[in-house]
Amino acid sequence: MTSEVMRLAISGAAGRMGRTLVAACAGHPDFECAGALEQPAHDALGSDAGTLAGSGANGVEVTDDPGRFLGAVDGVIDFSFPSGTVALAERCRAAGTQIVIGTTGFSPEERARVEACAADIPVLVAPNMSVGVNACFHLIEVASRILGGETDIEIIEMHHRNKVDAPSGTAVRMGEIVAGALGRDLAKCAIYGREGHTGVRERETIGFETIRGGDAVGEHTVMFAGTGERIEITHRAGSRLNFAHGALRASLWLREHGSGLYDMQDVLGLR
Repeated sequence: MTSEVMRLAISGAAGRMGRTLVAACAGHPDFECAGALEQPAHDALGSDAGTLAGSGANGVEVTDDPGRFLGAVDGVIDFSFPSGTVALAERCRAAGTQIVIGTTGFSPEERARVEACAADIPVLVAPNMSVGVNACFHLIEVASRILGGETDIEIIEMHHRNKVDAPSGTAVRMGEIVAGALGRDLAKCAIYGREGHTGVRERETIGFETIRGGDAVGEHTVMFAGTGERIEITHRAGSRLNFAHGALRASLWLREHGSGLYDMQDVLGLR
């Protein structure tokens, strides 16, 4: 269904991003939170989603059954966990409901199942919804083409202590962009941390360093280290609101497009 105000369901509604999204909907005249989903047995089930988010009661009960809102919403935004996202995407496909996905850490099989849903509904998958991060993706590709063959490339990321996947989906995407620009296979050239007698660094490798600690929202740096100079492209997130606003923007954009697989580069006109 389509309405002037976009009615959205938030999956992972009790998580950090989920609560931020519920609050962002409450503060935006173009959106309404009309559904809230969490995994079975979650402590938040039965709670009011708005109260949980700290934005005031909105009458939307957190449920573990997407059937409670599918068919009554214009779209779904999902920041949860891979197996739950796959199941939800397939339910959205059956209901004909678009879905924006910010979940990371998919296995190849899980990713393939999500992408298969795009045959029938609009699906947007992005490891990072921030407009700034996606601008960095574009800059990284340009820098890789100019500098990559003559520099050592390292990717450094930091997130809060509770993040469970490493490296982050954003860092992996940065590596994919670098590798793609340079014609390398990331699966063969990625180095995830170093220890012991590693020998001389090979130019073709792309290094990843992961830091976990405190309440860091997200920091990413791609370093191009050459002889006599070093170029760094860095993004630091101080709030999850930038991710939420990007996801809302993606939902509006997706509503104007047909079935297919998209990402934030499409939303921002960067491809």
